[in-house]
Amino acid sequence: MTDTTASTGPGSTPDDGRDTDDGRDTADVLVIGAGAAGAAVVWSLARRGLDVVCLEQGDWVPQDQIPKNHADWEVRGRHYWNPSPGKRRGPADYPVTNLGENPVDVYMYSAVGGSAIGYGAHFWRFEPSDFKARTLDGFGVDWPIDYEDLVPYYELNEKMMGMSGSGGDPVQPGRPEVPLPPIPIGRQGERWIDGFDKLGWYWWTQSQALLSEDYKGRPACVNRGFCAFGCPSGALALPSNTYWPEALEAGARLRTNARVREVTVDDDGNATGAIYYDADGRLREVRATTVVISGNGVGTPRLLLMSKSARFPNGLANSSGQVGRNFMPHVQTMVIGHFLEPTDADHGAWGGTVSSRHFYETDPENDYVRGFTMVAMRGYSPLNTALATAPWGDGHHEALEHHVNHEATIWVCGDDEPEEHNRVELDEVNLDDFGLPGVTTYYTLSENSKRLGEDGVRKATELARAAGADSVRTTGFDSILGWHLLGTARMGDDPTNSVVDANNRAHDVPNLYIVDGSSFSTGGAVNPTHTIQALALRAADKIWEAFDAR
Repeated sequence: MTDTTASTGPGSTPDDGRDTDDGRDTADVLVIGAGAAGAAVVWSLARRGLDVVCLEQGDWVPQDQIPKNHADWEVRGRHYWNPSPGKRRGPADYPVTNLGENPVDVYMYSAVGGSAIGYGAHFWRFEPSDFKARTLDGFGVDWPIDYEDLVPYYELNEKMMGMSGSGGDPVQPGRPEVPLPPIPIGRQGERWIDGFDKLGWYWWTQSQALLSEDYKGRPACVNRGFCAFGCPSGALALPSNTYWPEALEAGARLRTNARVREVTVDDDGNATGAIYYDADGRLREVRATTVVISGNGVGTPRLLLMSKSARFPNGLANSSGQVGRNFMPHVQTMVIGHFLEPTDADHGAWGGTVSSRHFYETDPENDYVRGFTMVAMRGYSPLNTALATAPWGDGHHEALEHHVNHEATIWVCGDDEPEEHNRVELDEVNLDDFGLPGVTTYYTLSENSKRLGEDGVRKATELARAAGADSVRTTGFDSILGWHLLGTARMGDDPTNSVVDANNRAHDVPNLYIVDGSSFSTGGAVNPTHTIQALALRAADKIWEAFDAR
């Protein structure tokens, strides 16, 4: 087991000179999961003087493991860096099986920084309407909080991460300024703008957790591209190079390679801590006054369902039966346009050039409710392009030359209604290396999602053609991109149909907080990382207020 207090380089590996594992197995607050949410909670509470310990199933990512530090980065990206645990099968992973009519290719990493170590850094706020979709459109459920409740936490998170973009977005209220100017959009970005303008559709430069200028000791982006394969310089904002260094400096304790078996409770139903396997396979226990679970929309319901007891026979905090239900990975696909001129696919951030919420809100003329975002991006990497467009045999090289660096992508992300049949369950057959159950996900697109997604593809195809594409292909919806894992321990006022309250505190367990994408009531139609972190910062304030009131 490693218990560290500092990190180095671009924030990927711990400082080897400061080990504070003093054997203490008690804390004020125990946080399970060191990803985007867990890091924000730990930072917020540690800097106030609380004794916080965090258990992370994975480890720090060493510099020599970042694919973009190697010439064969694309090959590495399909093996140990593969975002799908079922394909990666690393030592920190557990089995994940994906079923349903539209199975989700679940993407998640177990590491310090969580799944954000392999993300594209899109950094959106939700819209006010996202919190009241039931009231406005009869869609899903309303959140028990409003957009205004998160505004100060959005602002704080944008400064902590170092967000680049343009202020004054007309569809985003109360956001006149952005910490850093936008990342250069390149000539492909200009083509996308031309396409939007021809169609008369609103667009805006993409906000990204990526540095356009040097910031807080981190260097500006040097446009090496394909950010999800790792950022050698540290320009890409990760929990490991933003929140964690400051949290560790404030005295937080981080224990890596710590695989949690269960959250423990006392006879009164209060959480008392967790039992976990350390790096040597020894069973250990941490006891804490307050417990926070930040394991993502798959890992969190897994741990809750594993934490059965006489008091909670159906899983911890699951009197509603909603733990694992309402799984929302978003309605996602890619529309890829081919251009006669080079698209400079490898120049600049993969995460986006310009984007549009033109079709975000419900239009009564549509045969579906809610809407989608279109993010106009650069093209795919050479190997991924080859595998999709250039089969082996005669014509392979000709096909590859035709497509590589001549394609650009529009990512379509649609709102996904919470439905109980879309779910995460324990898999008692496929076990991890410690004999703990894996998970099975079940997902089927609703009729509303199908119609919404089909319209998203039509509109993105229009945009590609208007921008000058001479042909268009799409990745479809047969298998759903599983980048966003939401809704499986959702927030609500009613304990009979939700798992946590408006402060992310479990209805059934007064000192247990669930703080990650699983708490989303609905998912909006944008990348959730920014909102996950804003919720985490707000939940940390609520935890602190509870301590301060004692």
